[in-house]
Amino acid sequence: MNTHKALLTALLVPLGATLAVAPAVSAATAPAPAPVPAALNAAPFGPQEVSGAAFRSPEAALGQVAHPLRTTDPRGNLADLRPFGRMIGDARVVGVGEATHSSHEFFTVKHRILRYLVQEKGFRAFALEAPWSTGLRLDAYLVRGEGDLKQIMDEEFQGTYRFWNNAAYRDLLQWMRAYNVKHPEDPVRFVGDDNGFAGAELYDRVSAYAAEARPGIAGRLTGLYRGLRPATDAETYVNDYLAKPLAERKKLAERTGRAVDLLKQRPGTGSDADAHAWAVQHATAIHQMTTLYAFDWDDPKSIPDAMRYRDQTMAQNVAWWQQRTGDKIVLAAHNSHIALKTYAPGSHPKIQGEFLREKLGHGYLSVGLTFDQGSFNALGQDGGVHRFTVNPAAPGTAEHTLDRVRYRDFVVDLRNTPATARAWLTAPHTVKNIGATYPGIADAPQIQLAKTHDVVIHLQRVQAARMLD
Repeated sequence: MNTHKALLTALLVPLGATLAVAPAVSAATAPAPAPVPAALNAAPFGPQEVSGAAFRSPEAALGQVAHPLRTTDPRGNLADLRPFGRMIGDARVVGVGEATHSSHEFFTVKHRILRYLVQEKGFRAFALEAPWSTGLRLDAYLVRGEGDLKQIMDEEFQGTYRFWNNAAYRDLLQWMRAYNVKHPEDPVRFVGDDNGFAGAELYDRVSAYAAEARPGIAGRLTGLYRGLRPATDAETYVNDYLAKPLAERKKLAERTGRAVDLLKQRPGTGSDADAHAWAVQHATAIHQMTTLYAFDWDDPKSIPDAMRYRDQTMAQNVAWWQQRTGDKIVLAAHNSHIALKTYAPGSHPKIQGEFLREKLGHGYLSVGLTFDQGSFNALGQDGGVHRFTVNPAAPGTAEHTLDRVRYRDFVVDLRNTPATARAWLTAPHTVKNIGATYPGIADAPQIQLAKTHDVVIHLQRVQAARMLD
């Protein structure tokens, strides 16, 4: 893999390379997990009393407050998500994570959650770890039927964003479009919150606004954006951009910053206020990309600052959308982005979930997804996409305990647990944290689940997502 492609991988999932799993094996030979005590497995779909002896274990204590998930199929009955709905409370942004970037059940659980929150809790947006310009294209399709879904996914979900080009997310987007056809006055919107690419749509929208509302600055904006509007596919554009000397990239970031300032000089008023706010946000998204690439990626000391900036940007974009539109949002990203505390303080000093909690308080809820065993897609050492399988979690890991809770798949509110469970949740435990590449960094993160997520959804087994050509 060349330097620029390796960097794209790092940008998409900077934390996802850290992992803690037993040695990889084939699905056919993976050993079965240890049996759950009968006393903890007697009631498949409801809480029940357990003996005092059993309650002394963290898995028994968690079993007292866990709620079973009957299915991961998004078309299944949603009644089992009602306890999860109570956990949501008044949250306006619900971050739903994933322990791998390409396992089918992680995508379908997010689809189920989106359906439930749209239908029962009034949520009206789905945000994804994808560029802001990608979000604009998908939103136009979902709300107004503009474009072809396959073409949009093929063109936007490439490079290391390729993992989003899968059958489960296509199904989710098709459901959103069908919902919007039936509810044209109250649609579900799509938000891309990332800054790894700024598509041509952004330049076109900023230019169109200036031509109509601020013709006096239109020519200056054209000069500031000269040479920046993409004319190739996203992966080629970013690789070419990163090949520019650092000094040139810094000058480009300075130019895009001046464009934002120029647009801000005269705030919009009356009917122009909303159009002005969106134009400034689109220009800001361009500047977010050029600023990210103005860091010195050849200097290891600059990487933590670059990663902090990226997560801060993603949080700002989500918060901007929520506050501008009033939409309540389901935010989809890796666990290591939606967490309340960074998994890797040395390389990633502050992450999206931390920024959102600071800005929204308990209006932001973090939901971590864990799994015991199964398969996933990831980039191998040769740079190609491969299917990998991992064994059941090793003793001492978080998943080893979670998989011994009395339900196969379940959701549990970590803020409301018995004392035995609280003690376990506040102690550090290794977690699976598999990102775009596998294997990744050898040192596994030690996570205090009670400080990292508000809620955990645990799945006993997952399988690799079906990626689309």
